[in-house]
Amino acid sequence: MSSAISILLPFYNARSTLPACIRSIQAQTLENWELVAVDDHSSDGSREWLRRLGQRDARIRLISNPGKGLVSALNHGLQHCGSELVARMDADDIMHPRRLEMQLAHLQASPALVLSATRARLFPDKLIQAGYREYMRWQNLCCSGADIAKQIYIESPFAHPTVCFRKTAIENIGGYRDGMFPEDYDLWLRLFHSGQAMEKIDEVLLHWRESPGRLSRTDPRCSRESFDRLKAEYLAKDPRFLKHRDNFVIWGAGRKTRRRCRHLLDQGFQPRAWIDIDPAKIGNLLQGVPVVDMQWLRQNPASFVLIYVANHGAREEIAAALTAAGFSWGKGFLPVA
Repeated sequence: MSSAISILLPFYNARSTLPACIRSIQAQTLENWELVAVDDHSSDGSREWLRRLGQRDARIRLISNPGKGLVSALNHGLQHCGSELVARMDADDIMHPRRLEMQLAHLQASPALVLSATRARLFPDKLIQAGYREYMRWQNLCCSGADIAKQIYIESPFAHPTVCFRKTAIENIGGYRDGMFPEDYDLWLRLFHSGQAMEKIDEVLLHWRESPGRLSRTDPRCSRESFDRLKAEYLAKDPRFLKHRDNFVIWGAGRKTRRRCRHLLDQGFQPRAWIDIDPAKIGNLLQGVPVVDMQWLRQNPASFVLIYVANHGAREEIAAALTAAGFSWGKGFLPVA
C-alpha cells in the first residue's frame, strides 16, 4: 500500500535530537506515512542509529546525499518521496501527534491548495530571544491565503518544518534553489509568483527547536542582507508593485530603511518621495528625492506605498494609518520589511 504522506527529513550530526523527533513521527495518529531520511554525511553515529531503527520500522527509509549541503539533500530526498504529498521535518523538531492527520485533511479538502503549513511554538523557552518571539507572534497570525499574499515580503511566512506540499507543484517550479539566500523563503516566493495557493492551519502542530547553532543564526544565506536582496528580486517582478513603478513612495527615511531598500533601488526604481513622521527629516532630500509627511500622501492618493519600517509595532501602526486614509493592502500599499 502506498503511503498517504512522505516525510522529507534531511539530517546532519543529529544524534542528540533525532530520537525525540522520530518518536514524535511514530506517535502520529496518521500511521500511513513513509519517512525519507537523507543523511548529509553525518559523523556522529546518527546514520547508524537511524539505520538500526529502520530495520524495526519498515516505514523508515535511509538514503545518502550524493552532494553536500541542505539544498542538495532536500532535492535528492524529494526525488525519493513516493507520495504526492510531502511533509517537511527537521531532525531537531517535534511533531504534534495530529500534525499529519490534519494536514492531509486540509489538502484533501482543498484540491487547489498546493501548500499547507501550521502554526509553531519555539522551545526551549529559556533560549528564545525577543526578536524570535515577535517573529513567531507575527507568523502565527499570518494564516489565510489573503494574509500570506499581503505580508509575503515581511518575512518568511512559514516555519519550514511545518509545511506539507504537493510534490508535483514543487518539481514544476524547479525544486529547491541553491544560492546566497534562504532556500525555503525563495521557494515560498516562487510558489506565490506562480499563483499557487498556500494556507496555514491555525493550530500549533510543531515544536520548533531554538539553539545557538541553528542555521538561521549561523548561515550567511540567512543574513538580513540575504533576505533583503531576495525580497527585492521578487518585489521587482510583482504586478502589484510594477503597476505603480513610476508612482511609488517609501515609508521610512532612516539609515536602516535606506539600507534595506537599496537592493530594489539599485534595479533602477526611484521613489517619488520618502514618507516620515520625524520633523527633523521632513523637508530634506535623500538621493534627490524629498522627505515628506503623511499630509503629502493624503494629497497624492494614487501613490503606492512600500512600508520599509521593520519594527513590528510601528509597521502595524503605519498600515492602520494608511487603511484609515483610504489606502488598501496590496493595491495601495505593501509592507516589505
